[in-house]
Amino acid sequence: MRPGRQPAIAREQLVRWTQMLVRHPSPQTELFERDPQIQSFIGETIVALADELALPWRRDAMGNLLIELGPQGADRSLMLMTYAMTHPANRMRAPFAGELIEETGGRYVRGRGVSEQKGALAAAFAAVKAAARRRDLAGRLSLVVSTAGETGRHDAAICACEALGYIPRLAVIALGTDGRVALANKGRIDVVVTVRGKATHSSMPWAGIDAIAGARRVLDRMDALDLNGRRHPELGTATLTPTSVRSWPDATHTLQDEVRLVLDRRLLPGEDPEAAFAAIAASANAIGAPWQVTVERGPFMYPAEIPSDGVLMQAVAGGRRRMGLEPPATFHSHGALDAGLFCARGSEAAMWGPGAVAQWHSDDERIAVDDLLVGAASYLGLIEEYLCP
Repeated sequence: MRPGRQPAIAREQLVRWTQMLVRHPSPQTELFERDPQIQSFIGETIVALADELALPWRRDAMGNLLIELGPQGADRSLMLMTYAMTHPANRMRAPFAGELIEETGGRYVRGRGVSEQKGALAAAFAAVKAAARRRDLAGRLSLVVSTAGETGRHDAAICACEALGYIPRLAVIALGTDGRVALANKGRIDVVVTVRGKATHSSMPWAGIDAIAGARRVLDRMDALDLNGRRHPELGTATLTPTSVRSWPDATHTLQDEVRLVLDRRLLPGEDPEAAFAAIAASANAIGAPWQVTVERGPFMYPAEIPSDGVLMQAVAGGRRRMGLEPPATFHSHGALDAGLFCARGSEAAMWGPGAVAQWHSDDERIAVDDLLVGAASYLGLIEEYLCP
């Protein structure tokens, strides 16, 4: 679907920006937000784009880029939060070429992260540039390019909000959602359980304490753990899933004296991460002697939920009508991102943007040019509807 009213950005420019973003690799590594490629993507490519568009920018302590427009201290405030970090290239052919593909169904930009993060990032810049030309912004508009994107934690978003000095009233987490708005998403807390025993040669297992056997008991207890019994009408129940098992010493013929488990506990809207962690810790510690158990909190993200008739959804629907578009479809996500942080702090926030979820992390990731245009028009419509009443 093409918008009835185009934002003041030419199609060719939007395609060029999207290709430029793809051509600067910014994949997730073990350095996360501190990775030099992430920092240079923002410091070089994003800064160059902001300068080209004459948009005022600054960077915070984590390297996030912040663009702010409109009156300070206004009652209304809207943030578009975008992301620099993408999934690694993996097996994708020419992941950073930014190819423009012509097919029967239309034109597509191909590249790593283009459907998940970078298409929505380009669309957000197009919308904010168009909004910057207006003189009647009645509220504060911020565009954040976060150094995160694949980290599974709120650190970068918290840093950006601290630098801005406020929590926006409305926030859009700009990434590919098939153009649908996520009315709710699960949160997540990672829990690291370490089971320690005593190493010995595997020919004499009775002389040691098998940490693997202790870890098996922990996993059995996790299977039996009551996850509070709640059920969300759309998201179902909470889940607890082991995502990593490692043991030491890394040597042959040796009874293992340490096993480290990582558990992924998904949180329903309204659940307390602290209570979820405490229940897991109590159950794991209950295996008792002869093992020693330690339980640590890993990264976490709050769950999110907004009303289908709330301020954000009304502004989204009204903005789409301004652009000659129907109100967007909605969905509920089992994934976790930064919308939960804003909801936990009193905002209305949701994931929403151009790009197909099915393309995320795929070996042929791409986004339709028409979807980029609709995404830019939709973001501009939201800005005008909420901040230019």
